[in-house]
Amino acid sequence: MTLTVDNKPIVIPDAVRRKAGLRRGDRVEFKVSGRAITIVPKLTPDEIQDEREIRDPKIRKTLREGHQEFVAGKSRPIEQLFAERTAARRPKRTRTKA
Repeated sequence: MTLTVDNKPIVIPDAVRRKAGLRRGDRVEFKVSGRAITIVPKLTPDEIQDEREIRDPKIRKTLREGHQEFVAGKSRPIEQLFAERTAARRPKRTRTKA
């Protein structure tokens, strides 16, 4: 198969493409280190944000807890989940005396 980078075709052997999971239309980046060239998928802005978030310890903890609840058979309506997330994101207001 031939990939196109900046309107220039690049031929990647089928076996390599299959192992890498590359498909027609995928965007890739080339990283060079010494004499080695590494081809990696180019992430979209959404994928980059997902990668950053998954590394956040707070988010990892929340995902882990959610998975444990799911495995334990606990569930709650999606509206309740969204309400909890919204409440957690709001800054707490403190009352000041005028």
